Amino acid sequence: QDRIKELIREHNLNRLVVASCTPRTHEPLFRDTARECGLNPFLVDMANIRDQCSWVHSNEPNAATDKAVDLVRMATARAARLRALPTEELPVEQAALVIGGGPSGMTAALSLAEQGFPVHLVEKADRLGGRLAPGALRDGLVSRIERHPAIRTHLSSRLKSLSGHIGSFKAEIEGVGDLTNVKFGALIVAIGGTERKTTEYCYGLDKRVVTQRDLESMLASGGIDLPQGATVGMIQCVGSRDDDHPYCSRSCCAEAVKNAVRIKELQPDANVVVLYRDMRTYGVNELHYQKAREAGVVFVRYERERPPQVAADGKLTIDFVEPELGVPVRLDLDMLALSTGTSPAIDNQSVSELAKVPLNKDGFFVEAHVKLRPVDFASEGIFLCGSAHSPKTTAENIQQGLAAAGRAATILSKKTMTVGGQISKVDVRKCVSCLTCVRVCPYGAPEVSAANNKNRVEIQAAKCMGCGSCAAECPAKAIQLQHYVDRQVEAAIEALLERVASH
Repeated sequence: QDRIKELIREHNLNRLVVASCTPRTHEPLFRDTARECGLNPFLVDMANIRDQCSWVHSNEPNAATDKAVDLVRMATARAARLRALPTEELPVEQAALVIGGGPSGMTAALSLAEQGFPVHLVEKADRLGGRLAPGALRDGLVSRIERHPAIRTHLSSRLKSLSGHIGSFKAEIEGVGDLTNVKFGALIVAIGGTERKTTEYCYGLDKRVVTQRDLESMLASGGIDLPQGATVGMIQCVGSRDDDHPYCSRSCCAEAVKNAVRIKELQPDANVVVLYRDMRTYGVNELHYQKAREAGVVFVRYERERPPQVAADGKLTIDFVEPELGVPVRLDLDMLALSTGTSPAIDNQSVSELAKVPLNKDGFFVEAHVKLRPVDFASEGIFLCGSAHSPKTTAENIQQGLAAAGRAATILSKKTMTVGGQISKVDVRKCVSCLTCVRVCPYGAPEVSAANNKNRVEIQAAKCMGCGSCAAECPAKAIQLQHYVDRQVEAAIEALLERVASH
């Protein structure tokens, strides 16, 4: 970088082409380098000769070199037609809105509040805690939320409307008989998930059949009433990892092991049998699994094609096939606990539509990039955490809540933000107000303006992510993506064709 600065100053350069790696990770670095030398950052272009040449053509070094030369030639031709692009500073509303009062939402709210940012915490239930079982963790988080002066909690409430953009959002929060308008600079979606409902294995027909969540609550509130030498069965993957719900809910195995150990602690003579497909007690949960085995908990694997059979005709019985010997086994049970997994919250669809953020095929929210932006949405200023993203353990929910708060703080910590530059621009002389751009934009950036009574479309700079969808779809060719206007793209193509023609 220092050498680049020296060359720019020494030769009074007004364009910069960098032939190296991917712009996705390094273009901001070189733009900052140009800016420090007084050069507009949009007068910089990159030729990706690593990812697009040396890596993908490692077995053809000569051809890769020729291709790299072509990419540099194209980038140079394009750079000659680049233009300095203006940016502007907009004020940031230094407050946050967190949707969801579970462990991840409460953690995110507390993290931001402790950094000095006002937080609105919206929870649809009449209490905080989400699906956390009663205990020190839930009570501690709730107590800290209720005592913190920077957090305003909205219970029995939901998000009714959302407008604005990164740094300046507006929302209506609908409560019981009232409507609250709030302004904030960042939104965190922490809706959580719901316990999957089931009718399998006599659940709902016999009180002795409960879910792991039910059992956890019983154990937390003082234990369970079992006879001496009782037998407790547990079945994993109930309604999970099947055709309708192909994903693993991650926390079920750890919950079952924890509850099994607790039963053995309360009643050592109890027999606990866990029927599982694959025991997924990863990380420190493996220590709990070992503790359960040492305490006498029996783990028996079953195949998806041959699930256990449960009957509740006076006696509660379970039939399964012992996998090693291949013989059928029947047990009389005093209690049966089902690990039913996690389903997406029913509010996911409405929040997805209001915030214009995507859901996957299972109904959970989708991050912008699983590695580079794991708690960001593609829409700037909106973040996600917890089971709204995918089923997780409590520890993972808390960790992701902290991550989302950290990302939100990068926005809220600034009094202003820079917008503009590589965004779409409308030529009002060509615009026919067909609204194609309004329909195709995933970020809601194009808006109809009634200025001069012409009802032409304008691009909201703070919302535009520079994806170019509107420019590609506009039938009147009235929209150009700045930094990728036609003459710049055509220059790169012509440079390549000239080289081809010369051969």
